[in-house]
Amino acid sequence: MQIGVIYPQTEMETDPGAVQQFAQTVEAMGFSHVLAFDHVVGANRASRPGQTLPYDLDSSFHEPLVLFSFMAARTTKLGFITGVLILTQRQSVLVAKQAACLDVLSGGRLRLGVGSGWNLAEYEALGMAFETRGARIEEQIAVMRALWTERTVDFRGKEHLIPDAGLNPLPVQRPIPVWFGGGGDRPHFGQTANLKVVRRIARIGDGWIQPKMPLPRAQELTEVFRGYCREYGRDPGSVGIEVRIDLSLATQGDWAEELKAWEGMGASHVSLSTMGDGLFGVDAHLERLKLFRDAAPAAS
Repeated sequence: MQIGVIYPQTEMETDPGAVQQFAQTVEAMGFSHVLAFDHVVGANRASRPGQTLPYDLDSSFHEPLVLFSFMAARTTKLGFITGVLILTQRQSVLVAKQAACLDVLSGGRLRLGVGSGWNLAEYEALGMAFETRGARIEEQIAVMRALWTERTVDFRGKEHLIPDAGLNPLPVQRPIPVWFGGGGDRPHFGQTANLKVVRRIARIGDGWIQPKMPLPRAQELTEVFRGYCREYGRDPGSVGIEVRIDLSLATQGDWAEELKAWEGMGASHVSLSTMGDGLFGVDAHLERLKLFRDAAPAAS
């Protein structure tokens, strides 16, 4: 099981020095990867009374592919995963190009986590349809995988037309691994698992980035997911599962046991979150990660 960290970008400085310090320190501490969230614009809460908004206009977000390009130039082993890139509000061929270039410049250290998101304001600002986002994503994945593996692509779909053209350079990984977020319970929005999304991940995903859920519920949905994998003729062990551990000081005594429990469930990757516990600044978040290293020495 690989253990990485979530980049706490809404709770730390945005300057290049802080970004470099975070990336180089977590690499030196032995963590395998950094996961970064994605939001292009934030909505103004004042004009949306009554809406549930986990992030808003005052939440800072670096664009993750740009962020990872900067980090890749200052590290040598650290992996990168978008958790998740809101693919359905972006132009597919451009994302394929950006991801391919990042994969080349990082030496093949990218996992592309994708999803359809919840932020209507972003779709409106980017000129993309919100209602049809779920149906759009499968064709987008097919387009990108073709562009990542073939010298020339002739693709005609419902939303994409590529007239015998291709990317250059091609990525190191052919294709770049595509992981999907979503599908699980989202208590913040009062939503239970979307099994249609879980099926899609089992059918075409390289991995599943699970939303934060209690372990028993995650185990239940993971068994459903593995059943879908078998139904589609896939070895469930070949499809990764990424989960999250929140490093709240209130749960510090349980960190090592929680890690073992997720490993027992069959998680292939864990991302540690230092967010939501009153921390601010790169030093504070790195100190919390050092506490985890001391509390779970076998992991480090």
